[in-house]
Amino acid sequence: MTRYLHTMIRVTDPDATIRFFELIGLKEVRRFSNEKGRFTLIFLAPEGQEDAQVELTYNWPEEDGSAEEYTGGRNFGHLAYEVDNIYETCQRLMDAGVTINRPPRDGHMAFIRTPDGISVELLQDGRLDPAEPWASMPNVGSW
Repeated sequence: MTRYLHTMIRVTDPDATIRFFELIGLKEVRRFSNEKGRFTLIFLAPEGQEDAQVELTYNWPEEDGSAEEYTGGRNFGHLAYEVDNIYETCQRLMDAGVTINRPPRDGHMAFIRTPDGISVELLQDGRLDPAEPWASMPNVGSW
């Protein structure tokens, strides 16, 4: 038997990343810090879906203040979340300063990025009728 546990992403600013995920409806469900290993694990999940977690791994800066950068092979595809209303969700994200990299022109799918550049896909169950400003909005960067 196999069961889903979580998806892990490495982050450089846990507070900014938590605020980002709160905008799409995730909440912190547990946190674990390891002083010897110099890392903190923060688990987030949508309310009522605590078995669908994303693990934020924050590796503490070195004693000299330097921090590891995560690029290239340390990245991965994307996280995906279904939302109640893709237009309202994208508007809330834009109002908070989040760039919508691939707007929901089709009333079904959008892509955004976390503060660390991790791609997040937002999906509407079914499709909403095309609506402005989304229908004519161009892509911004890669998604």
